[in-house]
This record gives sequence, structure tokens and C-alpha cells, in this order.
Amino acid sequence: MPVPVRRPIGILGGMGPEATVLLMQKLIQAVPAQDDADHVPLLVDQNPQVPSRILHLIEGTGEDPGPTLAAMAARLERAGAQAIAMPCNTAHHYALAIRSAVAVPFIDMVAEAVARARTLADGSGRVGLLASPAVRRIALFEPAFEAAGLVPVYLEADEALLSVIRRVKAEGPTAAARAGLAEASASLAERGASVQMIACTEFSLLSDAMAPGVRSFDAMDCLVEAIVAFALLKEPARDMREARA
Repeated sequence: MPVPVRRPIGILGGMGPEATVLLMQKLIQAVPAQDDADHVPLLVDQNPQVPSRILHLIEGTGEDPGPTLAAMAARLERAGAQAIAMPCNTAHHYALAIRSAVAVPFIDMVAEAVARARTLADGSGRVGLLASPAVRRIALFEPAFEAAGLVPVYLEADEALLSVIRRVKAEGPTAAARAGLAEASASLAERGASVQMIACTEFSLLSDAMAPGVRSFDAMDCLVEAIVAFALLKEPARDMREARA
């Protein structure tokens, strides 16, 4: 039996480490495999020393993660990756630096998630985002939302959201972390966001904690589908070119 053709994907990981492992698990589950060779080949740079996005974007005291991410992407390309993907929403702020460092496509999780949001949004176009406060402050999703005719709905409870993120990074997906995300999801629903996007890969580890009655989806799942489609030669990568400095 011939070995199936699979394009290798480079993963910019470590932001955080458990989120990267979750992406790998989801990729395994997403492929209807009969043998090892059916799965997506991955080149994973699990680098938890990527400079803190929170320190750089929120507190303004940290090192720029862009050069580190660009160097990681270039190494993955040299190692044979035919596309680059990154399971961290906030780090997509540095997408321009990553794209500038490689000749292969960057599979854009923001683009994939907004495409999914457009199919789920109701007539109001309001979509709640459960994300790091940095995502709201840098307006990461706004250009794509505006182009899709959607309205992002955020919570401005920065400390509460950061508390959940830090708890997951330190302790994993605990009951307390789930309770915090459930409260945030319920608050978005009260603001009229019946469709909600999980737009933080720490929150992806808590995706079973959404408030009752909301239609939720995970940006990571959108990325998984795009990676599989590219790796299995089903379609090209969606590669948004808006500059995010």
C-alpha cells in the first residue's frame, strides 16, 4: 500500500505548553487514520521561553516576542515544514514578523476563526470573544470582524480573565478555572452575545465550561481543521495578509 502524501506542518508552541499538546491531540483525533502514516506530520518547537505576550502588550515592560517567533518559524521551515501554524491567539499580533521570516504559508487562526464566526452569527452580528485582555487592547480581531460584518463583544474584566489564564498556566484546567470561564461566558451572554468564540488557547482547555444556552466554538478547532486540510492536500492555507505590527 502506498504511503499517503502528507505535508509537514511547523508548530510554534509553548504558549502555553498544555495548549500546544492539546492542539496535537486534536490533530490526531481529526484525521480518520487506519495507520500511523495517515496522520499529519508535525515539527513542533515547544518553546515556553517565548517572551511574555502579557508583559509586552499589556504591561509594556517585556521583550518583543516577534523576533523569537520569527526565528522559530525560520528553523521549522529549514527543517522541512511546508506551512507554519501557532496555537496562541494573542501571539497572532506578531504574524507579520513570522510571515516575513519564511517563504511557506502561515495558517492564520484569526482568519479561520472569523470565517467560522460569520457562519454562526445571528442577525445582529454580535460575537462574544473569550480572550486575553491583550486581544481586546490591540484590536487583534477587529479588521477581520469588520470585513465580515461582525461586531466583537468583549468583557472589560481584565483581572478576572487574566486570573483564569494564569491559573490554567500554573495549575491546569482546574474546577476553579472552569468556574471563572463559565462566569465570563455568562456575562457575555447577558450582553447579548449568544454566539461566543473561545479565543485563548488556555481557555481551550476549559471548553466544557461555557454558559448554558450559548453557541460556542473554539478558534483552536478552526485552526485544526485548516491544518488538516492543508496537510492532506485538500485546500490551500487561509493566509490573511493584514499587517499586525
